[in-house]
Amino acid sequence: MKITVIGPGRWGSLITWYLDTRHHDVTLYGLAEAKEMQDFLKTRSNSLLTLPESVKLTTDLSCIKDAEAIVISIPSQALQGLFEQLKKYELKNKIFILCMKGIEISTGRRLSQIAEDNIDPTNKVAVWIGPGHVQEFYHGIPNCMVIDSKHEDIKKLLVEEFSSSLIRFYYGADLIGNEIGAAAKNVIGIAAGMLDGIGLSSLKGALMARGTREIARLIKAEGGNEMSAYGLCHLGDYEATVFSKYSHNRQFGESFIKKESFESLAEGYYTVKALINMGKKDGVDLPICQTVYTILYDGKDPISALDELFSRKLTNEF
Repeated sequence: MKITVIGPGRWGSLITWYLDTRHHDVTLYGLAEAKEMQDFLKTRSNSLLTLPESVKLTTDLSCIKDAEAIVISIPSQALQGLFEQLKKYELKNKIFILCMKGIEISTGRRLSQIAEDNIDPTNKVAVWIGPGHVQEFYHGIPNCMVIDSKHEDIKKLLVEEFSSSLIRFYYGADLIGNEIGAAAKNVIGIAAGMLDGIGLSSLKGALMARGTREIARLIKAEGGNEMSAYGLCHLGDYEATVFSKYSHNRQFGESFIKKESFESLAEGYYTVKALINMGKKDGVDLPICQTVYTILYDGKDPISALDELFSRKLTNEF
């Protein structure tokens, strides 16, 4: 399959490397001014991996015209802007594979909805989600992931083309739940980092249990299957997000509490805004998300915010 990957960041570069190992014809596109792309053009490497000579590198976006599949791995809030750039190419009969996690703050749209709003009907959209870190995959440590789409034929094609002993793919069966769950796990990751930062890591078990239930309620209210929250898109991604030293969201949460600088992208910082808006629209109580929001955006003291979370009205667990 001829594939163009848009986005030379850590996940986009890993996907590029991985798809090349699956013997696909892969081109990696990035902005000429992006440091990540400059590094690849100079050395074919970043701080995490090296791309083989079989991978083509380009800063010319027109490369997408020849691709059968277009993999996108960029910050979620930039997705609408990217599709506006793509419109001039009048793309048809392409598969768009979204390999990022988030909800658009301004509209509340899931990423597949953004794509569908901007492409010709002959194109089809899929999402690639689930646990795993670049450092682990690149060094041969396997994991399980999910591909979901409204189109059964596309799901089947991508799972068969992309599966290997390194990544076992499952067929997704709930696009709404998988997208919301995948986006929301980054917010739980920030909360976990905050617990680390204030020395209360022992509460991560409660965070996982209650966080999953909270997001399950939201998925159900949005028309998805609440059980998706207990699958690979959300709970199944907690080890990589809530505990791992490689998790940007966990690291951001801990750094925020300790008032340390953190320069890498933490998608949960933006996603929590979108989730709070979604919860208000749906009438769903999101106490953990609300606590993270008040700490990040309202400047609330983390200990006070945690005390308020614990002093909520006593209730049954389920």
